[in-house]
Amino acid sequence: MRVILATSSAGKLLEFHEGLNSLGWELLGLDQFNVAMPPEDGATYEENAMIKAASISLATKMVALADDSGLEVEALNGAPGVYSARFGNKKSDLERNLHLLEHLRNVPQPRKAKFVSVIALAHPDGFVESYRGEIEGLILEGPRGEAGFGYDSLFLVPELGKTFAELSVEEKRKISHRGRALEALLLAYKSGNPRREVSKLE
Repeated sequence: MRVILATSSAGKLLEFHEGLNSLGWELLGLDQFNVAMPPEDGATYEENAMIKAASISLATKMVALADDSGLEVEALNGAPGVYSARFGNKKSDLERNLHLLEHLRNVPQPRKAKFVSVIALAHPDGFVESYRGEIEGLILEGPRGEAGFGYDSLFLVPELGKTFAELSVEEKRKISHRGRALEALLLAYKSGNPRREVSKLE
């Protein structure tokens, strides 16, 4: 099956290729097509992932895969959540990380948080399936690690004693929110039971 990866994030592309390698799909980058990503104006991760995947699928008449993910910090009542990629209207990962740390300046440890990812796979016939993954962790006082992207250098996985930015792509895929959502997708397809009943676009 040929699948368009509907993202412009190099980090996500790397994780998708790593995670979906065993399915034998032909994975194509969005840069190979003259289509633009739609606005992420959904109220939930599911809505945003489905909007992106469905828009690209309808435009190209091909299967498209997209995800929406976010960081939910307990002390901030779940923020930044679906607004993680545009938290504080900051332009870069560094600016968003600094903005988050400023909001948590007076919050003591443990500063509980979780990452959430929803992956949507949209088909030209109008069906969209979705898969969700989550992982809990802590927000550090400063960054650790050189790998990853987004908030990875601030997100500590307590049982490993490492941040996402201190893990290899393979290590991160095995435990991360996106990795767990990908694993749910893999299990569905390897068992011959993809969730094509989840949603149908009109």
